Amino acid sequence: METWVVATSLIGIYLLITLGVAVVANRHMTVDMEDFLLCGRRTGFIVLYLTVVATFHSAFAFLGSGGFFFTHGVGFWAAGAWTLLVGACTYVIGSRIWALGKAFGYITPADMLADFYESEAVRVAVALVSVLFTILYIQVQALALGYIMDVATDGRVPFELGMLIMLTVAVVHLMIGGLRAVYWTDVFQGAWMYVAIWAGALVLSYKLFGGPLELWQRVAAERPEMLTLPGPEGFFTPGMWVGMVVTLSFGIVFQPHMMIRFYTAVDGKTLKLLGATTPIYLMTLYIPAALVGLGGAVVLPDLAQADRIFPELLFQYAPAWLTGIILAGAAAAAMSTLDSILHANMTVLTRDVYQRYVARDRSQAHYVLIGRLIVLALLAVAFALSITQSDLLVAIVTLSGAGALQLMPAIVGVCFPGGRSLSRAGVLAGLGTGLATLALTLGLDLGVDLPWDAHPLGVHGGLWGLAVNSLLAVAVSAVTPGPSRRTLARVHGEVERFVQRNGNS
Repeated sequence: METWVVATSLIGIYLLITLGVAVVANRHMTVDMEDFLLCGRRTGFIVLYLTVVATFHSAFAFLGSGGFFFTHGVGFWAAGAWTLLVGACTYVIGSRIWALGKAFGYITPADMLADFYESEAVRVAVALVSVLFTILYIQVQALALGYIMDVATDGRVPFELGMLIMLTVAVVHLMIGGLRAVYWTDVFQGAWMYVAIWAGALVLSYKLFGGPLELWQRVAAERPEMLTLPGPEGFFTPGMWVGMVVTLSFGIVFQPHMMIRFYTAVDGKTLKLLGATTPIYLMTLYIPAALVGLGGAVVLPDLAQADRIFPELLFQYAPAWLTGIILAGAAAAAMSTLDSILHANMTVLTRDVYQRYVARDRSQAHYVLIGRLIVLALLAVAFALSITQSDLLVAIVTLSGAGALQLMPAIVGVCFPGGRSLSRAGVLAGLGTGLATLALTLGLDLGVDLPWDAHPLGVHGGLWGLAVNSLLAVAVSAVTPGPSRRTLARVHGEVERFVQRNGNS
């Protein structure tokens, strides 16, 4: 049987399983916003662990990281640092976010920040940033799904049609089963993705080079520039390396689909255990990704689209059955993050915009229906973005993380009592100038000629934005009123009680 038939059939089976899980999840779901949006705040460690790692490592890791190793060499092992930071952030900040969500019924990141800073303007600003920058993350998954279907069918299903099919399945899956369906599928998607990328990388390394050690020897002999810093294209300067570490750790953790997961945990100990163990999965996935990218730079050095290196190697050199299983795993990786981000944006738009400003006193069933309609609208936006723009997947994810990173000063101000708190005016001023700085330092097309290149002085634009944001937020807060004493006592008091009970640092 031809490889494309096996690969396409296995992806089709995977999609049917996904929809079946959604139907089963729907039977366990009540017509309640907390159940539909937060899985009833009852998620245990195993499910939460696999959904977090599957959501964090999506097409970004399965396809994008191989493409980045293929293009820029070993500098992408900055991943080792940002995966450790993800764990630390989850352990310390994530557990505090859970405690506040449990105490005050927060559903979205904007709920927490608007409550603490006593400002509807903060709510709107946070909701807009949350949605706008995670739409870029939706684009990453959509592009990856299009790549996978194009390669898996050997071009018989065009990129755009394949992407639309996969997006539609993800949306139907979410609309039927809510967050419970997302979590249940993530359990097997997270395990499948990990096994698939390791199996594919090892099979390819033995088939093409005789093993991982021989692969490294060939790379050192034929493409030695791939094993140097700042890399063959000079990308990984110290400033860029640090910038990617920060934006792909804190920037991703502060995106709504990750923060909402903190709210769903059954207890604070689950979050701390999650933080302590998450880096094991996240970090070790970049070992096979390096084998794929660096080996591909030797075998297929002229490949036009770097992000396609893994599926292209599989299609040309791996057995048909293995190629099908691994490409289905790649589809699972992209889908596990796509449905999570769609869910998060649906939650933010339903809770922070529609329920707050359009229709306050409607039934729970009404808000669930609106959430489902919002998911359909997001599908259209994701499809439109993905057929008009294309870039390295990691570059898009980094931009998405750099935007969410601008929420960091405000979140830190909530989660860490002591000293003078930021004010609502400081948060808004810092956020606005941080985003403006981000646009100016990322080299975006602003219609004017700027006197500097992208990432000035070799420092990533996300760090420039965060630095300006933090300085202005502190300066403005020094001369404007902060949260009331009552709010400080209520919110910071809850954080302090949680720390005392749990020995959190």
